[in-house]
Amino acid sequence: MKQNVEIQTADGVAGAALFVPAGPNATTSGVILYMDAFGPRPALYGMAERLADAGYFVLVPDLFYRAAPYGPFDATAFSNETTRAQLMALLQGTSQAMTASDSGAFLEALVAAGATGRIGAVGYCFGGGRALTAAATYPERIAAAASFHGGNLASDAPDSPHTKAGSIEGRVYVGVAGVDRSFPPEQSARLAVALREAGVDHTIENYVGMEHGWAVSDHGVYDPKGAERHWKRLLEFFDETLR
Repeated sequence: MKQNVEIQTADGVAGAALFVPAGPNATTSGVILYMDAFGPRPALYGMAERLADAGYFVLVPDLFYRAAPYGPFDATAFSNETTRAQLMALLQGTSQAMTASDSGAFLEALVAAGATGRIGAVGYCFGGGRALTAAATYPERIAAAASFHGGNLASDAPDSPHTKAGSIEGRVYVGVAGVDRSFPPEQSARLAVALREAGVDHTIENYVGMEHGWAVSDHGVYDPKGAERHWKRLLEFFDETLR
């Protein structure tokens, strides 16, 4: 069941949705689900519920809280000139450093809710890089980080997630969209080299034919078969690492 919570950060109060596990699968492990570019919404809450049903405490924080209120947006927002401009302002105004700082408060919120075991992170699109950056920023606390169709994971930007590979102590899984201008093959190769040279236990898997956004149900490119493959990989990854 979804609970709306407020989390005090260094820059204000972030809204978030918390999901608490119940039943025989329940664990004391937790997961931070880093949103895609369109923000918290029912599609992401449904994904969080599935993780909670698998036994995990799940937190879905609003990474754009500094600009609230905004939206709401759906996955067609980039096709409209006005909403595209609004989204780009939010994306460009929410730095990796901001989310890295916020993630300390997100971790504490999970602990306060009862997630006293191992913690994982998973991010989609914009959130994919945030999950990896969080793992590098809190290596003693985040045991597993996954990215699906994450963009710019190994770009030329000074805060690109691949530059922090040496700080990651947990396991990493990266599910790559086969068709994705935001994460071309040269970036995938650069990320692989960075993780391997850093000695990070990692997997980078190419989902051939899948487009950016394939795993999230309200995207126009959503692929049910590809999404179930993503769920199989993610749940196995977390079960192996967090339980």
